[in-house]
Amino acid sequence: MTEAANCLILTASIVERDAMRYTPAGIPALNLKLEHASSVREAGQERQVKAEMKALALGSNAERLAHQAVGSSWRFTGFVASPRNGKHVVFHIQEFSQEPTLFSPQDAPAQSV
Repeated sequence: MTEAANCLILTASIVERDAMRYTPAGIPALNLKLEHASSVREAGQERQVKAEMKALALGSNAERLAHQAVGSSWRFTGFVASPRNGKHVVFHIQEFSQEPTLFSPQDAPAQSV
């Protein structure tokens, strides 16, 4: 039997961030709303796409994301799942990083000469 794949890589901005909470086991948990916008090719045509997605970060990722600014852009990696009592999809963030291409020129790291 082939193992099923559930991996999502998404560049997105944080548009909402709830207050940090803790699971019954004491693990930090942070609910977010992410917004993505890009241009993709579909059926031979260029298409502008936008999407908002609920997301969840746990543990050290939750603690790190709690300190990031609303409006900041990141590259997120994780998986999608529906909550027990819901019909929508939630993106579970397992890793995130800020890519150099997402910086504006004045924010880019200094180049050594």
